[in-house]
Amino acid sequence: MGEETARLLRNRIKEKLDLYEAVTDEELLKTVENVVFEWARFNPLTAADKHQAVRRLFHSFRGLDMLQPLLDDPTVTEIMINGHEHIFIERGGVIEKADRVFESKERLEDLIQAVVGGVNRVVNESSPIVDARLTDGSRIHAVLPPIALQGPILTIRKFPERPLQMDGLVNSGTISAEAADLLAGLVRSRYNILISGGTGTGKTTFLNALSSFIPREERVITIEDSAELQIRNVRNLVSLETRNANTEGRGEVTVRDLIRASLRMRPDRIIVGEVRGGEAIDMLQAMNTGHDGALTSAHANGPKDMLARLEMMVLSASELPLSAIRGSIGSALDILVHLSRLRDGTRRVTDIAEVTGCTKGEVEINPLFRFEEEHGRDGKVGGRLVATGNPLVHTRKWRLAGLSFEPETGRISL
Repeated sequence: MGEETARLLRNRIKEKLDLYEAVTDEELLKTVENVVFEWARFNPLTAADKHQAVRRLFHSFRGLDMLQPLLDDPTVTEIMINGHEHIFIERGGVIEKADRVFESKERLEDLIQAVVGGVNRVVNESSPIVDARLTDGSRIHAVLPPIALQGPILTIRKFPERPLQMDGLVNSGTISAEAADLLAGLVRSRYNILISGGTGTGKTTFLNALSSFIPREERVITIEDSAELQIRNVRNLVSLETRNANTEGRGEVTVRDLIRASLRMRPDRIIVGEVRGGEAIDMLQAMNTGHDGALTSAHANGPKDMLARLEMMVLSASELPLSAIRGSIGSALDILVHLSRLRDGTRRVTDIAEVTGCTKGEVEINPLFRFEEEHGRDGKVGGRLVATGNPLVHTRKWRLAGLSFEPETGRISL
């Protein structure tokens, strides 16, 4: 079914529906089927074509139009729309052009408005950039003209119905079993952990996997721009999400606001989906005032770069001297985990390091695991995450959690 035909049939469906009254899914589906079957009387279609036409037209009213099959495809992890005629998808870490287009720029804009409005967000010419999420948890980012020169831009990052657990990441080669055991113990022992990495390296997926090691009886507060975390093992869970300002510039609720509010909710742990700016100082202050076991993520190119970025984030929100900032980072953070997306599209943990403190004005780190690249085959990057042999320096939290540790060898036992 071509775009012109889809537009014609959609208009016929609209004529048969009272759009100002609630229409159930069953009523809409029946109307769509009647319109398609009537049209097929004079335009022969196979049974498969009819089924596809009904699905597409139904999704144009209730779902995401011609994008719905891509959302339903479990092999597609990301959908990138660069204007209504250019749609790209990611499968298995490889980006390819999709064999479909929107019928017009207006149709794409209508779709963006419907999605954004459904989660109480606003996007327009005066506020042309928005982050939101779909009902299935997928994250969307939209940019409208005149900021976007090619037309409306929409990026959808999908998340699986069942988030990957750590054993799945081990099986996929993202992390070694030995390193996963260490991180499991660190989470249970309430070490403060920061996950760093570039865009699309799997930080949120890894954060979800780490959260599965949080004891079930703890009270956990999650804070995100757009809710993506899928924590299912904790019963006492509070999920908080930021809010943009309204059209009058009022009512904004930031990550900083939510971190401060969370401290009055008697949390056992605070999980911040991602720190990007001034909220870093609130996160560090929470870690330094007895709120251990915090988990968060941030964009960076490596452990040392992550420390430098944290300094810049705090400097953007305060006038503290650099020595005080580094001292705060050195005493607040315990563990850095860095994720990388390799040139073959695979995602790997490439560094795990312990933050040991601040000496002579410099934050010191103790490398625990590093990824060592080896010769690969068929375009695949070979290599494995290897222990450096350095033992964990700070073991007090580990011992308080009742986990055994051999400081001479660095061996751990869960």
